[in-house]
Amino acid sequence: MSQMDDLKLKFKSFSIIEKLITVNVVVFIAFYFINTFAYLFDSSSGFITDWFTFPKELGEFLTKPWSVVTYAFLHSGFWHIASNMIILYFSGKYFVSYLTGKRVLTVYFLGAIMGAIFYMLSYNLFPAFSKVGSSVLLGASASVMAILIATAAYIPHMSVRLMFIGSVKFWWIATFFVILDVIQIPSGNAGGHIAHLGGALFGYLYAVQLKKGNDIGSGFEKFMDATVSMFKPKKKSPLKTVHKAKKSKNAVSKKPGAPKIKNPNQAEIDAILDKISKSGYDSLTKQEKDFLFKAGKD
Repeated sequence: MSQMDDLKLKFKSFSIIEKLITVNVVVFIAFYFINTFAYLFDSSSGFITDWFTFPKELGEFLTKPWSVVTYAFLHSGFWHIASNMIILYFSGKYFVSYLTGKRVLTVYFLGAIMGAIFYMLSYNLFPAFSKVGSSVLLGASASVMAILIATAAYIPHMSVRLMFIGSVKFWWIATFFVILDVIQIPSGNAGGHIAHLGGALFGYLYAVQLKKGNDIGSGFEKFMDATVSMFKPKKKSPLKTVHKAKKSKNAVSKKPGAPKIKNPNQAEIDAILDKISKSGYDSLTKQEKDFLFKAGKD
């Protein structure tokens, strides 16, 4: 098994929150490498970043509609991404405990979209921004706020222990971050803080409606499923399977108790997955990694 196959298998073993964090970090590092090469060759990497950041003007957005979600994977600096990923990990693990991994993705993306809408509307409606020139939105903050607030609205009275503080209600933490965004609007990065509030609003509405039995993200989940299925490899034709079954009919009847060597043992797979959940992927032996990789291909 190659190093790349090993990395792919390790990524598959991650939780959905760990996968989101990994993607954000990889994109962050990749763009810093691009900036470094651009600097060394006395060129600008801004045109590449511009293709993925969300603009305040509707006309510019129509030329790059994908930016409504791609901006949520870009960050301006180390502390920007570090703070977002810490909050994502903290709130995401509680979100997944009560809801599902697929819903994390739904809230992440729809929170980003709501944040982008709030950002664009604020720059085109409020007089305070009338003299602002070029401005773009980037960062996972709106998505992270959506997950944080959705978790707080769904399980408001759950207590968590914070270092140096002790036990606090989850909704206290969420309220603190909302208030922090509101009071920081006049201090700088006003559009960013307003986008955070847009993500927070979606997270709140999502959780409240879900508790009432209304999943407002179900349509987006169906869209995601349809999109993913387009890129999945097609299954082998059933005609080939029927043909093989006919050829091996006599052999099977002669040896009904023969072990199915080509099919991995499900119990063994479960044991390996349990080991990953308890001790991490790195605790696996090379034989276990190879076995799990082959099982994933079958």
